[in-house]
Amino acid sequence: MELNIVGTVEKVNGNELSYSNFVERYLSKNEPVVIMGLMDDWEACRDWVFDDGKPNLQFISSTFGNSKVQVADCGSREQKRSDMSVSEFITKSVDFSSVKHDNPSTNNLKGKTLLYLKDWHFVKEYPEYTAYTTPPFFLDDWLNLYLDHYHIHEDPDTYQKRDNISCSDYRFVYMGAKGTWTPFHADVFRSYSWSANVCGKKQWYFLSPGQHHLAFDRNMKNSVYDIFEDVSKTTFPNFNKTTWLECTQDKNEIIFVPSGWFHQVHNLEDTISINHNWFNAYNLSWVWDLLLRDYKEAKEYIEDIKDICDDFEGICQRNLAANTGMNFSDFFKFSVRFSFANVVLLCHLAKNSDDVKWCSSFKAKNLIFNLESVKDIAIKMNFTCLSGNHNISLDFRSILEDPVFLELCCQLEKTYDFLHDQCGTKKFVMEDLVEVGICKLFNTVVCNPEDLVVFIDHFLQNLILSPCKR
Repeated sequence: MELNIVGTVEKVNGNELSYSNFVERYLSKNEPVVIMGLMDDWEACRDWVFDDGKPNLQFISSTFGNSKVQVADCGSREQKRSDMSVSEFITKSVDFSSVKHDNPSTNNLKGKTLLYLKDWHFVKEYPEYTAYTTPPFFLDDWLNLYLDHYHIHEDPDTYQKRDNISCSDYRFVYMGAKGTWTPFHADVFRSYSWSANVCGKKQWYFLSPGQHHLAFDRNMKNSVYDIFEDVSKTTFPNFNKTTWLECTQDKNEIIFVPSGWFHQVHNLEDTISINHNWFNAYNLSWVWDLLLRDYKEAKEYIEDIKDICDDFEGICQRNLAANTGMNFSDFFKFSVRFSFANVVLLCHLAKNSDDVKWCSSFKAKNLIFNLESVKDIAIKMNFTCLSGNHNISLDFRSILEDPVFLELCCQLEKTYDFLHDQCGTKKFVMEDLVEVGICKLFNTVVCNPEDLVVFIDHFLQNLILSPCKR
């Protein structure tokens, strides 16, 4: 099917773009962009690529070949995945450069085994090998920072070490020959993502969030699988109304994919890419909206057993975690911990600042924005089952005394110091935080979204905003 392409994704030089410009032009507006010029010093660009631009599969196989990865068969419907070693994947990979890509479609690949290595947790497996550095525009990554310190899903009855619920992180390496592709989708959690081409070339097709309903069936349950196949007008009656952005991403270019932008991607050459999914205060509302929608679907699916089930809500939440990757409780605990962390950072900033107008700094404004964003979502959460106390109790004093939480705070502080060109502040000392009034919060216990709203309001109004006005 021929798409109605109405534009291309903008390309910019990353060395001429400040973080504040990126936030203003792309992050806050939820607009895609391709960023150039930030990969020149990456180890992966030297070790994983030959001088002619082809992937150095021999190096990858000999150095990382024992890793177990998931490999998708791009020639099969739904791209069935199988587990194998990286070496086995490389051995089985075949050059399909003869496959025609003028009109990419699964129809071109029938009967062929075209393998695509996806979702390789490279950073977690090889922390001592610095393949790349995360570009500064994507450093404010709450998702992966959290997963470096906590499990996203904390139910011991359903947690498994390597399952989709308790994923170790969302930092991936992808490897695929020319012709491999990823079907039409929006990213996990409706997160942001960034994808960097270490070698090769990709073709992207983007559908804006305001049009996503046009690519779904009448019941909004299933979306188009392959935008280039013969899309059924009966099943997807509005698909022909869609308008698209396209982008050809070359070697050493990084694409920013905003929340809720459905996309389909084709490798035009043998390609290796590095990809992160991430979210922060700017798109946290997208995560909550997805959870709420998926919860309603999970609840509707088992509605017929509600009257005979002793723990209907518990089953809904377990199914939500299994299907989406987290449930209401997981998201709430995540939000509370980051609220506490931003409070700690603001208090630390106040203690170490000689300027009475310290809260007008870029860093302080960022932290205050973070808290206000979480508060807005907590207000929405209050209209769900979270409004009651479901054995959730997050004690500010206990969390503040947890070394794991303090390490998360330190990492978050380093990120904001770097983004806002501030010299690193000294290490957290409990006595310093007490001096700026954080002791008033020691007895805070957050059990539900209303508690979180009150906590954030009290802190901003009485400890931060009021002194700034004087």
